[in-house]
Amino acid sequence: MTTSGIAPSPRALRKGAELDLAFTDLLANGQGVGRADGIVVFCFGPLPGEVARVRITQVKARYAVAEQLAILRESPERARPFCPVFGACGGCQLQHLDYAAQLRWKRDVVRAALARIGGHERVDVRETIGLQQPRAYRNKMALVVDRRATPAALGFYRQRSHEVVPIDACPIVAPRLDEALGRLNAARRDEPVSAMLTDARHLVARSSAAAQQSVLTITSAHRSESAQQAAPLLMREIAGLAGVSNSFDLSSANAIVGKRERVLAGEPQIEETIGGLRYRFSAQSFFQVNVEMVARIFEYLAPRLTPPRRIVDLYSGVGTFSLLFARHGWNVVGVEENARAVAEANENARRNGLDRAARFMAGRIEQLTAEPDFLEALRSADVVFLDPPRKGCDERTLGALADARVRTLWYLSCDPATLARDSKFLTAKGYHLGTVAPFDMFPQTGHVETLAELEYR
Repeated sequence: MTTSGIAPSPRALRKGAELDLAFTDLLANGQGVGRADGIVVFCFGPLPGEVARVRITQVKARYAVAEQLAILRESPERARPFCPVFGACGGCQLQHLDYAAQLRWKRDVVRAALARIGGHERVDVRETIGLQQPRAYRNKMALVVDRRATPAALGFYRQRSHEVVPIDACPIVAPRLDEALGRLNAARRDEPVSAMLTDARHLVARSSAAAQQSVLTITSAHRSESAQQAAPLLMREIAGLAGVSNSFDLSSANAIVGKRERVLAGEPQIEETIGGLRYRFSAQSFFQVNVEMVARIFEYLAPRLTPPRRIVDLYSGVGTFSLLFARHGWNVVGVEENARAVAEANENARRNGLDRAARFMAGRIEQLTAEPDFLEALRSADVVFLDPPRKGCDERTLGALADARVRTLWYLSCDPATLARDSKFLTAKGYHLGTVAPFDMFPQTGHVETLAELEYR
């Protein structure tokens, strides 16, 4: 509808046409959703309840895409973005939405996905647990090296493209990483850093709040001698940098890290503390990017950890949650595909004196479903904890859980859609979906972490 209440004619949806549209919904990628003449129009910028003047940029058979020209009627939930490249950089999608409204919106996203995809019309979805200060929370920064620029520039990908947006500072990453970004930008014109950037595809950095240190890996297609030459300078110039490594032998052209790594200077790992547990990890490790929110999940799980029982932790990474369970006296079997992560998990268990309570096995879970030892672990478990990647679990894994009739499943998901799909499969096999708790692991973005509890009837 236009602001006058008259629907535009089909010709109004030609490319280049300007319309005044009311927007009613918001997608996870930050696009507002409106309708013109019965056709859905997607536009980044407008929020639900707003009216905006837009210009049509694409017209497809079932939808159109527009760019925002002006906000004509503003939502009371609109916030002023605090990053100068918001709207260009693809890292954040929701800085223009008030943080309290972000938390409500994420709860609604989880509830809607469970109903629409999972068929769960009546489910207890708790209020989203958020941060008091929803900035400077990311302990990982993956910079793209734009070698088309002279000198090579550092940045993040533009929304929905592989064009690089140059970044001078980032208010979302931890202060130590933001400082490192400034030092890298200051040095990118000077040898040997400029030579290193001609080889590099990505620079991946991790920081630790507990140790006040960071580690950096330079990703290149092949072993980089220029990275070796630059490492001593980087160690001197970047405060708190504990080590530099070179990641290479890429599995694809867009891979952020390679299959092989060599240490160029210092130590490749740093230590973080969450809830009194100590973890060592590298820049390449699978380790949650928001340790404050992980601590909140620990607190949420704590009342459920009495009395101690037997648990299998699937997709266990470096042992983040396995060690929490082991510290509460549980017998833990962690399963992880990445052999390096398994080695780090075993090291972390020893570091915390929990190696007798937690053991880890390496392998693809989908393939392990045919292995007797794995199936016996499932059959013996009182609880299975799942923390799969965004794609969720495949049916072989879910089927193995159902066949083993594991009494309780705790499913930690980073994608409400795949959580809804997988919970639908499990409820068809006899499980009941209980309490669902959203956690704002990624403030200012369209992503939400969700912990769902399922019980076998």
